[in-house]
Amino acid sequence: MRRFIAFKLFVMDVERIDLPGIGTSHVVTTARGRRIGIVSHRSGRRDLVVYDKDDPDTSVVSVALNPDEAGVVAEHLGTARIIEQLAEVQRQVAGLVTEQLVIAPGSPYDGRTLGDTKARTRTGASIVAVVRGNDVIASPRPDFGLQARDLIVAVGTAAGVEGVAALLADG
Repeated sequence: MRRFIAFKLFVMDVERIDLPGIGTSHVVTTARGRRIGIVSHRSGRRDLVVYDKDDPDTSVVSVALNPDEAGVVAEHLGTARIIEQLAEVQRQVAGLVTEQLVIAPGSPYDGRTLGDTKARTRTGASIVAVVRGNDVIASPRPDFGLQARDLIVAVGTAAGVEGVAALLADG
């Protein structure tokens, strides 16, 4: 027995299907009517699946992804989507800038907390998300520990965001 839960994500319907004894499938239907999904097995394995156009329950292609491959796919799709959303917000609000900044190895904040930066107080810009590997941490708390290679998403005026970049680089 399959349980269907559909919900809106951005402008696409995502169908969550529980697969008893296997795991969970998340399926989206593209604007052209193609169904693609990710099957998350209880073992941790992930399969990228393309379904038959005429029979939505039959897969025509299934690609098993190891954890690193699944992470790269998720990182590129997820990170890109968050950045697209922030860019859209930027277009809607005059004077608002969104910038992606990387904590470089050797940064004075590598290994310190977000609160240690005092970014908003010192620059007027806010750090609204941190992307680390496959994880997106939205609205990170002040006690969130920063690490080299974290992708920081800062929002504020152009001067404020430039200030955050300088702060993360030089302290």
